[in-house]
Amino acid sequence: MEEIIRPAEVDVDRFDRPRRVGWLDLDAVFRAKLLMVGAGALGNEVGKNLVLSGFRDITIVDMDRVAMSNLSRCMFFEKGDAEGSILKAEALRDGMNSLADKGAVKAVACSIEECSTDLFEKSTAVLGCLDNIIARMYTNAQSYHAGKPYIDGGMEGFAGRVMIVRPPGGACLQCGMNRSHAKMANLRFSCTGSETTLYEPRLASEITTTSLLASVMVREIIKHVSGRNDLMLSNAFFYDGRTNRAEEFEVPLNPECPVHLQ
Repeated sequence: MEEIIRPAEVDVDRFDRPRRVGWLDLDAVFRAKLLMVGAGALGNEVGKNLVLSGFRDITIVDMDRVAMSNLSRCMFFEKGDAEGSILKAEALRDGMNSLADKGAVKAVACSIEECSTDLFEKSTAVLGCLDNIIARMYTNAQSYHAGKPYIDGGMEGFAGRVMIVRPPGGACLQCGMNRSHAKMANLRFSCTGSETTLYEPRLASEITTTSLLASVMVREIIKHVSGRNDLMLSNAFFYDGRTNRAEEFEVPLNPECPVHLQ
């Protein structure tokens, strides 16, 4: 008689392995409400890591549409999405929900500046997966004023950084920005008339650096919702993929930063 081998009970539980991390609070992960701004390359990698980690209630905000140039770095986008000019937020939402356990990922197809600030108020934390300074500054300011942790990722080629913003006492993203960033912001915000736009050139990007930075971002969110802020990075994490070196830098609070003066 042929013996029937049944899977061990521990292998039936989808989250058995992360449960074995003593400090990881999976119940808090399941309950968390996350706002993710940006649905491009970094958003795809962050989104994958979020749903596989157990996050369920996630709102994606992005106004762009899928292009062929996205396909080398975005696991949830397909050729048909680019040919059909599908909204990135909706394509990413569908892909994340297909991986999620009881997923409730939602898509908002507009710029973050057009969204209600309630999105920030109702979120446990905010993730920035953006490719332009203006949207980063806005997301940083709204997150800070709502008292929500903001984790921002950015890259160029094989180099990248993750910035951790934890109000009310710490430095924010804008505290660490230089004069050229401020000049660009002033140019954008001084414009009048809907016909005026600010062009920012495309930056070099590749998937291995994107994947690494996304992992750091999601790991910091896991620490936060698990009540282990003591394990979180302090402000800025820099990675150079050419040399495989990573460093952490403390960003001082700038008392003249507009975010802190408001």
